[in-house]
Amino acid sequence: MTDPHQLQVVNPATEQIIATLPAASAEEVNTAVARAVPAQRAWAALAPADRARLLRRFADTVDAHTEELALLEVREAGHTLGSARWEAGNARDLLLYAAGGAERLTGSQIPASGGWNVTFHEPLGVVGVIAPWNFPMPIAAWGSFPALAAGNAVVLKPAETTPLTALRLAELALEAGLPEHLFQVLPGHGHTAGRALVDHPDVAKIVFTGSTRTGHEVAERCARLLKPVTLELGGKSPNIVFADADLESALDPFSFLDNAGQDCCARTRVLVQREVYDEARAFLADALAAVVVGDPADEKTQMGPLISRAQLDRVRSYVPDGAPALRGSAPDGPGFWFPPTVLTDAAPDSPAAREEIFGPVAVLLPFDDERDAIRLGNDTPYGLSGSIWTRDLGRALRVSGAVRAGNLSVNSHSSVRYWTPFGGFKQSGLGRELGPDALTAFTETKNVFLSTEGPA
Repeated sequence: MTDPHQLQVVNPATEQIIATLPAASAEEVNTAVARAVPAQRAWAALAPADRARLLRRFADTVDAHTEELALLEVREAGHTLGSARWEAGNARDLLLYAAGGAERLTGSQIPASGGWNVTFHEPLGVVGVIAPWNFPMPIAAWGSFPALAAGNAVVLKPAETTPLTALRLAELALEAGLPEHLFQVLPGHGHTAGRALVDHPDVAKIVFTGSTRTGHEVAERCARLLKPVTLELGGKSPNIVFADADLESALDPFSFLDNAGQDCCARTRVLVQREVYDEARAFLADALAAVVVGDPADEKTQMGPLISRAQLDRVRSYVPDGAPALRGSAPDGPGFWFPPTVLTDAAPDSPAAREEIFGPVAVLLPFDDERDAIRLGNDTPYGLSGSIWTRDLGRALRVSGAVRAGNLSVNSHSSVRYWTPFGGFKQSGLGRELGPDALTAFTETKNVFLSTEGPA
């Protein structure tokens, strides 16, 4: 039974408790917001160059602790060491990118009859960020660091199971010289601390990453206060492979096995043109058998465990015993392990083919032609990401234009770059994070008209 006053952090590779923390109450959220309000006003009053200088110092401090942060991510989230090092580096790089934006947050001069018209981007105030457990460190950074650069304060609630890297980032922010109470991290349960943050009248915006179901609730609660919200929710991304594609690159199993498939951008719907379906199936069988699943702290490991027993049970529910599938291997014993799996006989309208499993499970589906590929690619309530593999440039452009998703890659599986926008269509969310416009998402636009007409 969940203790409303405590959080237990469990190493998913060993099932050992590695930390026990107090869970923030609604009253503690209120206190944190009250402290953030004056901190934000003082921060916003600083010259942009001074804010940028402090954020760059924060980035340098994160850089000096990347290995420490990576090892924390391995222990609390079960990420492989290589992935965790990338995540720490992503947080550092985003800080540097956002710091530059603080000095370039310019408005516009708009021609106006009889005067001079300018716009300003002013910070919202206190921003609440609710981060998930699947990529605890980078996604916490995506919401928090552009908001800070734009002149806001941030109260961050990390996921219950993965609060350690967020807490360490807050300590490093203070070490780097950021003002006290400007960037606060409150580990807590979603139904108490999360709701208190969403409902607080002095929290000007919410950034939420998580399930579509919870995202609906967050949006509804924000709507009551006309509070803006950015939602990055679920995904069921297609990997559309035409017969002329480079199959070895197109069928890279880590397009759906990265982070044990606990990735909303995972290409878990592998759509292959019928002419090369048998070849693709044979390639995937060999590729899955070669995946090294094991201790995430081992440099040789390619895939680690799932985050929890509950998540393991959820993934198992989509793969009945005896289901036709290609399978790799996974360790026995302690830990939340599931083997890399590709279901080969799932119907296109089955739960496994349309619902987000959030584990190392994909479905392999054939298509006939371009129109059929687009139909299957869009046959899901989600629209976050996807890949299109073809040597035909015209086809790549046509299919990219027709697939309803916010982030598409042609002849690539890359979805996320901190310097390009990220977000989804349909039930995958609202708004965009990252990219050149990330800071403006944390501002209000003020329009000022100055009359230049003299006295009559």
